[in-house]
Amino acid sequence: QGQLVESGGGLVQPGGSLRLSCAASVSVFSLYAVGWYRQVPGKERELVASITPGGTTIYANSVKGRFTISRDNAKNTLYLQMNSLKPEDTAVYYCNAERVIFSTRYTYWGQGTQVTVSS
Repeated sequence: QGQLVESGGGLVQPGGSLRLSCAASVSVFSLYAVGWYRQVPGKERELVASITPGGTTIYANSVKGRFTISRDNAKNTLYLQMNSLKPEDTAVYYCNAERVIFSTRYTYWGQGTQVTVSS
């Protein structure tokens, strides 16, 4: 079993910054593909950014150039640096970790952290 715990959400003004953290309790964190998703009421959860074990990153078009995903495998922690925040970035942000072991997919989700961008 694994566990992901997000932190760092909150209220910020437009143009401001936040850094989200996700502490992972999984076996061999470095072998997991990890990412950040977000969801607003009435809409599907969407990918914000992801990073593979090898360090390859993917970003949603809406956050490219503003958000940066990173991981610290020594600390079993995933980060999302969010700059130039916009009201449309308001959502619950979830941490995700996935790994396939012998054809079995293991997927873990955090409980979510609220990010509100408002003046």
